[in-house]
Amino acid sequence: MNKIKCECGHMNPEGTVLCEACGKPVEGNQHIDGNDDKKLLNMRYDGSARRSQTYQKSIIDKIWSFFSSVKVGVWLIVLALIASIMGTIYPQEQFIPQDAVSRDPAIFYEETYGILGLMYYQLGFHHMYSSWWFITLIALIGISLVIASLDRFVPLYRALKHQKPKKHQKFLSRQRLYSESANAADADVDKLVKSLKNSRYKITEKDGHILAEKGRFSRWGPYVNHIGLIIVLIAAILRTTPIMFSEDYMWLREGEQRVIPGTDNQYYIENKDFIVETHNGEGEDGFQEGSVDDEIATNFQTDVVIYEATNADIVGAEPELEPILDYSIQMNNPAKFDGYTLYQQGYQLNEFENMTFYIHEEDDETQESLGSFTIDLTNPDRVYELDSGFQVELTNYYPDYIMTEEGTPASETDYPRNPAFVVTVYPPDSEEGEVSFLGIGMNVDATGENQYKVAIDGVEFRDVSGITVSSDRTLPFFLVGAMIFMIGVIQGMYWQHRRIWINKQKDNTLLLAAHTNKNWFGLKRDIEKAVEGTNVTMVKDQQELDE
Repeated sequence: MNKIKCECGHMNPEGTVLCEACGKPVEGNQHIDGNDDKKLLNMRYDGSARRSQTYQKSIIDKIWSFFSSVKVGVWLIVLALIASIMGTIYPQEQFIPQDAVSRDPAIFYEETYGILGLMYYQLGFHHMYSSWWFITLIALIGISLVIASLDRFVPLYRALKHQKPKKHQKFLSRQRLYSESANAADADVDKLVKSLKNSRYKITEKDGHILAEKGRFSRWGPYVNHIGLIIVLIAAILRTTPIMFSEDYMWLREGEQRVIPGTDNQYYIENKDFIVETHNGEGEDGFQEGSVDDEIATNFQTDVVIYEATNADIVGAEPELEPILDYSIQMNNPAKFDGYTLYQQGYQLNEFENMTFYIHEEDDETQESLGSFTIDLTNPDRVYELDSGFQVELTNYYPDYIMTEEGTPASETDYPRNPAFVVTVYPPDSEEGEVSFLGIGMNVDATGENQYKVAIDGVEFRDVSGITVSSDRTLPFFLVGAMIFMIGVIQGMYWQHRRIWINKQKDNTLLLAAHTNKNWFGLKRDIEKAVEGTNVTMVKDQQELDE
């Protein structure tokens, strides 16, 4: 790397626009910051050497230059925003309603939204935020932020660290605020410096040359913003991994105890009771327990007990459960424990729980019971032995019975919403069974020659609660990133980096120049207050004079 030696003796990196020590413009590099055709110097990065503006030879240099461009970063953010908007047109795959026509995305989007829904699915917008190209886009934004920050922060830090009180006359005369005083005495300078100290300026003096500076930390505000954004982007990428984020949906029936999905068998949940309150607009308050069609649910909650398995790490052992939380889960009032959140998401009323059947002779008009049996529709037995000697074999079970287009029975779901059965009845001391097909409003004799008939004796119902189990370990990262971003915003918005140079020339002419990254009015006011009562000439705004 070629070094550039200034007449002050300082060695500057290749690509330097203004000497890091004395500020003299480096001949041949003024085009980099656009100083070659301007009266005033571009002080945005203090003329420091940025890699993106210096090296363009290798492929690495070109990649660095590409990602360090602000325009590239802005376009990447715009593309991410457009993609995010596209992802909100229709529900994402994980938010397909439980009662949808089908939870298969290939069916749901076309059936619900027509041709536009089909296009939405085929373009992959149904899992937008977990798609490889969206994650890649987010990663590219992060890369752009890192490279753009390093490309500017490191040279600027070096330039501000090396700055000296003595500046070249060309540097001072090309500042926006500048003045020359021919008759300023040392006492005037002392009074000026004292006033600046009272205004909380840090004074650096060397060989009679003075630099008054304050608010330098505000220059790092944008880079603090970048750090916060990078943490947020990392959290967004981590959120696509199952270790940092998971979301499952479970149906929990009243009285049921089961393991909570996604917890590695460490936590269990028991549904003690499900309560739903509805509004039908009738009566004094219109509220009632229970729900029927066309009524609006105003509250539905699940009273649960959360258990922790104390021996979850022992393979094959019966879980030893210890209750850790007794809670009523409601809409907007989730249960939280150990990084998991349980949301009340849906419900189903009056789901079949048990069905009791009895056997009677086909030609018995009184239908006298010859024995009965009860089928647990969630966990049915294979064979039922009756006290009367009958044996009933559950040959086939269809929890949610439908008839396919081919004319064969099938189950649409695993939930007992429309149960149907194929049973084989073996009379006492007989090895020849009679086959029957049973269901709601159905009792079919498979051969037409059965001597015994199976009839429904009773049905028990229960309510089912839909619970979403969410574990989001990226929230602390989002929170930290947002806090750091806000610190950077405050740091760069409410403070300014102000510098005032006071240099005395050999002919006793006093040069006074000043620069700030914003709020020039405030800087002028500080200088006006400092020069009051002295023979030091008040600075003039050369930008206004030029206009």
